[in-house]
Amino acid sequence: MIELLSPAGSPETVIAAVQNGADAVYLGMGDFNARRGAKNFTAEELEKAVRYCHIRGCKVYLTLNTLVNDREMSAALDAARLASALGVDGLIVQDLGFASVVRRSLPDIPLHASTQMSIHNLSGVEAAAEMGMTRVVLARELSLEQIRFITKHSSVETEVFVHGALCFCHSGQCYLSSLVGRRSGNRGMCAQPCRLQYSLGGRMDDYPLSLKDNCLVEHLQELEDAGVASLKIEGRMKRPEYTAIVTGVYSKVLREHRKPTPEEMEKLEQTFSRQGFTQGYFTGDRQDMFGVREESEADTDKLYAAARKAYGEGELRRVGIHFYTVCRQGEPIKAIAFDDDGHRAVTSGPVPEPAKRQGLTEQYLTDQMLKTGGTPYYVAENRAKTDKCLFVSAASINELRRSLISSLSEERAKVPERRSYRQPPMPLNVPAIADPVRIFQVRAAEQLSPELAELKPDYIYVPAMLMAEDYSLLRPFLDKGATPVAVLPRVITDDQVPILYTALGKLFDYGVNEALIGNLGQVVMARRAGMKLRGDFGLNAFNSYTMEVLRDAGFLSATASFELRMAQIRAMAKPLDTELIVYGRLPVMVSDQCIIKESAGRCNCQTPAQMSDRMGSVFPVVKEFGCRNVIYNAHKLYLADKKEDLYSAGLWGLRMLFSTESARECVEVAKGYMGLSDYRPNVLTRGLYYRGVE
Repeated sequence: MIELLSPAGSPETVIAAVQNGADAVYLGMGDFNARRGAKNFTAEELEKAVRYCHIRGCKVYLTLNTLVNDREMSAALDAARLASALGVDGLIVQDLGFASVVRRSLPDIPLHASTQMSIHNLSGVEAAAEMGMTRVVLARELSLEQIRFITKHSSVETEVFVHGALCFCHSGQCYLSSLVGRRSGNRGMCAQPCRLQYSLGGRMDDYPLSLKDNCLVEHLQELEDAGVASLKIEGRMKRPEYTAIVTGVYSKVLREHRKPTPEEMEKLEQTFSRQGFTQGYFTGDRQDMFGVREESEADTDKLYAAARKAYGEGELRRVGIHFYTVCRQGEPIKAIAFDDDGHRAVTSGPVPEPAKRQGLTEQYLTDQMLKTGGTPYYVAENRAKTDKCLFVSAASINELRRSLISSLSEERAKVPERRSYRQPPMPLNVPAIADPVRIFQVRAAEQLSPELAELKPDYIYVPAMLMAEDYSLLRPFLDKGATPVAVLPRVITDDQVPILYTALGKLFDYGVNEALIGNLGQVVMARRAGMKLRGDFGLNAFNSYTMEVLRDAGFLSATASFELRMAQIRAMAKPLDTELIVYGRLPVMVSDQCIIKESAGRCNCQTPAQMSDRMGSVFPVVKEFGCRNVIYNAHKLYLADKKEDLYSAGLWGLRMLFSTESARECVEVAKGYMGLSDYRPNVLTRGLYYRGVE
């Protein structure tokens, strides 16, 4: 049966979820989970939660789904080791390097690929499976058809978010909170700047990044029919009552194979909504997906009080058990209890006495054993055998039943034996080169000017579709010895793969044989097209072990995360060529929403839009492949005067990222980095290289 997975931000929320029908809960412990602002769990609380859940037939998944730097790797592995020892049923992970370390150190604990891995196509799922993932949490932007296709052909389980908040940006690809406030969503500290007001077309009262909450309660049967393994409710930052109410509604609808009632929908809206709900990504109808939170405290307080009373006072009898009792003359009364998961308990009581009046009957014995109220168990089967004219007191039979239930609970709570090995050694460096190669990356055709080519970059990174449309644009660069690299968009759904694959095939025929990869789902496609792989920032290479993973996957180079400090980049082991973005507007979001259309009121993809925050900072918005949008940072990263730091960091390449610059500005910037000009942007930033993130 399909699993209903509920959020648990605190020990009380575990109870709220389990008592309302959750099949599994996911929770965090310490600093390595994507909701560090939740109450989260101590080691002792985690142990109690696992025991509580396992007795009641509920699984526990621990979120260790943040990026982990080299200094934190041992502590993160210790958290995983503790979770494994306590019997946690799986770890939800984002960081490629950390996942590799856990797989080698703790080979028996299941790993789930977090939605933070931005997996949105079948190739991404299969790449995660090759890394040892047993389940993949799919991107929230997928439609039913896309989910069905992936799940049908996947070799591992898929999990889908069915209720709760929607990020404007693809998860794991948002850097807005980092770059404007040093609070990284990839590190569990997102400040949710997408929920703030922005000016779009001069209207500061707009919330162009705030989406309504997802609600797929009307589509659960379709997801189950599609073969999805787990339905996930979002909300570890919310109160226990929220989890209780939402879990309760979804559990009833799912188990009873029906649509929700109007009363249940009203209850969900009262619990939490942003001007209603949306199913826009799931159904493909993306009209009216935007909304902000509206408070209705009086109704919510009443609803929450009723929910709290219900889960606080009752025990949901959710685990079926089988009893068999035998009462023979001259032998102690015996009983056995077992469940459908293979656990069993056997106990015995006093030797029965001769009956002075009517003796025990099999009906009486089964009636006494039925009394499992106040426990997590209901009696699925109940049989008894007894000789005639025997007597055993009701108190003895009750004690027999209580002893059986207690023993069975201990069996259900037992922790599985799992192997545990030492942390793998840090990977070795490749020899650093004294003079890093120069890389120019452009976004638009007009930036590929002959003047820029005259500066003789070692590599020229160009969007694959642009390169395929007019390869002649690259001729001046090729004549000067530049190596062309096709840049793939970070998001490519399965229905879009043929378009990109055809473009790559065309480029291969032209002699282009390298591609810049920003997502796991692009690896197989690029290889099949004959491309060698280079890793972009979207892979979030945050530690030495991630570099090792990419090297072992056949990548020629990788881009160090721009959420790292320069000192961390310098200290990081580089087992393959490592490049760094040293100039440009850093991309802060990639979204399936079209801000350009929202701003202009119509499709106008060739004209970039602008979005302003309350401080007056202006964020350019440009079209991305597939009618997506990329939002760029308001300030330009500038490090031309930090050459000593760059050249001492052990880097293979320095990349200048040109986004909204004119052809002339591209040339001036490049000259500045080559010492041929004193050009500096009017408004610049050092990014996070000297500040870091929380």
